[in-house]
Amino acid sequence: MEIGLTTFVETTPDVRTGKVISHAQRLREVVEEIELADEVGLDVYGVGEHHRKDYACSAPAVLLAAAATRTKRIKLTSAVTVLSSDDPVRVYQQFATLDAISNGRAEIMAGRGSFIESFPLFGYDLKDYNELFEEKLDLLLKIQKNEIVQWNGKFRPSIDGRGVYPRPEREIPIWIASGGTPQSVARAGALGLPLCLAIIGGSPLHFAPLVKLYYRAAKEAGHDLSKLKVASHSHGFVAETTEEAVEKFFPPTQYAMNVLGRERGWGPYTQATFDYARSLEGALYCGDVKTVAEKIIFLRKNVGITRFLLHCPVGSMPHEDVMRCIELLGKEVAPIVREEVAKWEAQGNGQIER
Repeated sequence: MEIGLTTFVETTPDVRTGKVISHAQRLREVVEEIELADEVGLDVYGVGEHHRKDYACSAPAVLLAAAATRTKRIKLTSAVTVLSSDDPVRVYQQFATLDAISNGRAEIMAGRGSFIESFPLFGYDLKDYNELFEEKLDLLLKIQKNEIVQWNGKFRPSIDGRGVYPRPEREIPIWIASGGTPQSVARAGALGLPLCLAIIGGSPLHFAPLVKLYYRAAKEAGHDLSKLKVASHSHGFVAETTEEAVEKFFPPTQYAMNVLGRERGWGPYTQATFDYARSLEGALYCGDVKTVAEKIIFLRKNVGITRFLLHCPVGSMPHEDVMRCIELLGKEVAPIVREEVAKWEAQGNGQIER
């Protein structure tokens, strides 16, 4: 059971002061947060890609490379690379470079992206949303397997026997990120790629059938199920007490979710919405150490997740609060989860359904 964090490098206004920190300051803070995550024994850290004012990171590989020079063990991944509007050749080159700098710790999490600002920025038509991803994923996987690439495309120029460099010393893992559509889950299984599910609303239990679908598709395609992984990406925050966690995490989360809600036509994000999501079967991992550990264990036992990624913060929070959350997650939550999951699996539980 791997445990880690993700960030979108938010630069929304501080809900207490109205102040907005610079993109540069938030980027520097994230490097420090990744360094601490490594020190406290967390397994992975992911950085999202956005191209708008309220998120500071449009180039995750660069930010992760900066963190690679200050860390030793933690895996470094995008979360996600918006592959539909990017060039798979450049994506691979950047992450192969990151892999070399980090001594084999780079991963790519590829997705369509739930934000669409990169499409007009790079000259793509949203009507090609699905086709772009399918074509570019095909090219990225070709590059992963082949130094010399022979490939024909519709949206990107074809490649006629060209080499893609640098080559890593091992195969860089490529994950598929999904919001939970059966089609994307089944595609990941059929391709034999690890899957990351964005579980940010409703009940995580609703994702259990999708995990089974993923393994079923992988089995039908002839893949070794024991080598496959399923991750969840979920919002949350750990503090000394649940009361403190709620007090610090709700206001910036409400602000950020309501900004997105107005853009996408969602209803208002209320205290009741937040409190329901904090329940055992909800998708929000906000509370004290025991509360968050119990929820991650529940997710592992009932959904089949093998990697848990806590997304913190949602909206802007003081850097020191995020650092304390990381410390508690690594030093206190993770040991509880790992011990309980190890005992549970030693009893013959958690086997992949074949």
